[in-house]
Amino acid sequence: MLFQRLIWCALFTALAVGSVQFVVQRWQAVPIVLAAEAYEDQKAEPVHEHTPAAEPHSHHHDEDAAWAPAQGLERSAWTWVANALHAFAMALLVFATMGAWVWLRGPALGTPRLALAVAAAGWLSLHLWPSLGLPAEIPGMDAAALGARQAWWVLAAAGAAGACAALAFGNARWRWLAAALLLALPFAVGAPQPTGDLLAGFSGEAHAQLQRLAHDFVWATTWASLSFWASLGGIGGWVFARWLKPLLASLRAAAGGVAGSARAAR
Repeated sequence: MLFQRLIWCALFTALAVGSVQFVVQRWQAVPIVLAAEAYEDQKAEPVHEHTPAAEPHSHHHDEDAAWAPAQGLERSAWTWVANALHAFAMALLVFATMGAWVWLRGPALGTPRLALAVAAAGWLSLHLWPSLGLPAEIPGMDAAALGARQAWWVLAAAGAAGACAALAFGNARWRWLAAALLLALPFAVGAPQPTGDLLAGFSGEAHAQLQRLAHDFVWATTWASLSFWASLGGIGGWVFARWLKPLLASLRAAAGGVAGSARAAR
């Protein structure tokens, strides 16, 4: 019963939060992405020595170009679907964290405060901390190897999440030191960065415009992420208080009663 209710609550929250995120993205980030894509054809590719063996490889690469949604309604529809799926996954994560808190600590802390605290931890772990080393990139920018960036992003996100968990669920005094070490670890390792100009291949007006767009895109994604986690905390907090918290409290009370009866029997 709890699992089924959790899924339905996460789905309802995802549809609402994903729609909010879609609107914010259309207003903040999408215009910047479209403006940057208009300059992609002006990027000069690096010159390689011509060899006969290179021709079949290049031809094969063109034939196997990745699918992309068409501009307009199709692209917007798939963007909304992606936002809803992302919101569904994050809602499950938020509800699981809030449920763990209620189960371990009881329902003493008000749901709005708990929801906003969990949402703030999510924003710190999954946006702010990784973006300090790997800022959002516009189309056309150079970047380090994908595998290295993914590994560092996971390290930064896991370090921040671990720090939040240590402070929230730990009781020992050393939890503050552990949290500080977890937060510092990814930056001690260092985020992978490409060498040289991130907009190498662009020149003149295109280079200047893309530099401005890159700066604006970092702020646009920051505001979009803030709105996502704020709406997830607000809507998810209300959903949790309405449908999940009462059930968890009753299950916790029942489990405590069974445990008490078992102790009395011994």
